[in-house]
Amino acid sequence: VQLQASGGGLVQAGGSLRLSCAASGRTFNIYAMGWFRQAPGKEREFVAAITGSGVTTSYADSVKGRSTISRDNAKNMVYLQMNSLELEDTAVYYCAADRFAAAQDMSVVTVDYWGQGTLVTVSS
Repeated sequence: VQLQASGGGLVQAGGSLRLSCAASGRTFNIYAMGWFRQAPGKEREFVAAITGSGVTTSYADSVKGRSTISRDNAKNMVYLQMNSLELEDTAVYYCAADRFAAAQDMSVVTVDYWGQGTLVTVSS
């Protein structure tokens, strides 16, 4: 599976962004998909995940209520809508594919495939 993330950019605090991730392959719907982020000097952290069917989602507490993960299996796409962005959301965002972990169990050690990352910068 190859993943291509896009949609990052510079946004003011309080604004919104929608990240997109395009996946290759014909077995997209068997993978749980997730978003992780890595801020400068910090470890990569979980942001959100969604099961292959799209029925179940999971979010980090830091983005819960402000972000929505979704997927379109017909288009091999996964999205992360982020609202009310905060300075602390500044990071490189990575999409990820995980064959076996449940959405709530996805972590950097369970991910099978990573996208290349897209930079989100939130300014004051």
